[in-house]
Amino acid sequence: MITVKNLRKTYGSRTAVDDLSFDLAAGRVTGFVGPNGAGKSTTMRMMVGLTRADRGSVAYDGVDYTDLRDPARVVGAVLDARCMHPGRTARQHLRATAAASRISMDRVDTVLAEVGLETAADQRAGGFSLGMRQRLALAGALLGEPQVLLLDEPSNGLDPDGIRWLRAYLTAFAKQGGTVFVSSHLISELAMFADDLVVVGAGKLLAAEPVSTITARNARVVVVETIHPSDLARLAQRLTEAGLTVEVAGTQLLVHGGGRRSVAELAHGNDIPVLELTETSRSLEDSLLDLTAGSAEFASSEG
Repeated sequence: MITVKNLRKTYGSRTAVDDLSFDLAAGRVTGFVGPNGAGKSTTMRMMVGLTRADRGSVAYDGVDYTDLRDPARVVGAVLDARCMHPGRTARQHLRATAAASRISMDRVDTVLAEVGLETAADQRAGGFSLGMRQRLALAGALLGEPQVLLLDEPSNGLDPDGIRWLRAYLTAFAKQGGTVFVSSHLISELAMFADDLVVVGAGKLLAAEPVSTITARNARVVVVETIHPSDLARLAQRLTEAGLTVEVAGTQLLVHGGGRRSVAELAHGNDIPVLELTETSRSLEDSLLDLTAGSAEFASSEG
């Protein structure tokens, strides 16, 4: 269990992280989402001691990060995919990283194979694509066989096959009891494998809950249009009597709380002919955009 409690960080008059608290459970993938400038990268840097918090704490099974005896064996972090010397080969970079953390050199070839870079092990990192650098950075995080992975936008630069590979790898890591905390702007991608979400805006916590809880609130809406406009009010009354919530939108009804089948059966049972009957649901991305809309640093206008 990772406990983030009352984290705060200011830069001059700007508050980057504002009294942020949440827990991360072992065996689960937690997505970290929010608009640009929400404080995600600053939070992750404070979680591994790269940025000093003005206030608050981060504990790994009750131990502060700065008090961990072998932090590389507890937490593997990728906060910048450019964190390697361009003149070093992938193998040289990992050997230097392993030496700094007192990790066996035997791990170098193992993690190169894990991330699919064994054939590029002796190529200089300066010639790597962004996707290859992402893989090399992840290999460095895995050297100590950590219990926790903290990854800031790890899918940047990955092609579709690379993104699929990353998703499968992180899911397997969590299933083996590891804790994964991953930030991403690709909400639709996170929705495919994240168990929980931590949502922030303007440095504040907006939500911290399972993905299933958020998606459960994306209530289905059944759109109904009757053949005869005069039947609209009659159908609305019958639906309301059945305990459903009904909104009138021009010549249509928007029905909340029931599926298309139940609405169709009710209309048929009351001899109300229907012209249109469709069912829609809002995406996770739509819900999160609504949640963070008021805290976006930059917002586009729609004409």
